[in-house]
Amino acid sequence: MTDIFHEIEEDLRRDRFQRLWSRFGIYFILLVVAIIAGAGAWSGYRWWSQQQAQASGARFEAASQLAEEGKPAEAEAAFAEIIANGTTGYRVLARFRAAGELSLSDKPGGAAAFDALAADGTLSTLTRDIARVRAALLLVDTAPLADIQTRMQTLADSQSALRHSAREIIALAQVRAGELAAANKTATSIMDDPEVPAGVRNRADLVRTLTAASAPAPSAPAAAGAATQ
Repeated sequence: MTDIFHEIEEDLRRDRFQRLWSRFGIYFILLVVAIIAGAGAWSGYRWWSQQQAQASGARFEAASQLAEEGKPAEAEAAFAEIIANGTTGYRVLARFRAAGELSLSDKPGGAAAFDALAADGTLSTLTRDIARVRAALLLVDTAPLADIQTRMQTLADSQSALRHSAREIIALAQVRAGELAAANKTATSIMDDPEVPAGVRNRADLVRTLTAASAPAPSAPAAAGAATQ
């Protein structure tokens, strides 16, 4: 008797399954197909991205080689092609390299290109700060001191890893402008930072030494006591 009930139960289960399958089976098949297609599309996208990155890398190396060979026009065109069609990382690298190459023959133009990078909100803060420093370095010999300070002061006052370079650029601009006491003070602030890199510290020490004669004299100590009669 138990076997009969078991067989009846199995028949009912099969009947319910067949009814469910007839109603929803197509959706199950579509779901499986969608999952497989999605996995395949993701794998295909990853493969395509890798291929694009490799191609952009090869084009960047070729453009850099043209620049090293002293072929600025060809290098400029090659970098421009990467900027237009390369992957994201190589587009940024190409913009930096193109700006640097332009600065060799046109410092204001190169500075403007770095300024454009610094103003690009899609880039990371560090990347934009590097562009700011590069632009200021190109202009430190020609721009008014106020311009250099406007460009660099916020970065110099921050905790960015580039604050040391920003302070150094300000000190150089102060020396060029004849503000030797201010340059000495800036160089001293660089020296007082325990995290300053050795190279920046050495150059700041040189600026401080060269401007020492213009540094404010230390305050005279207070008298130990009233003069005796």
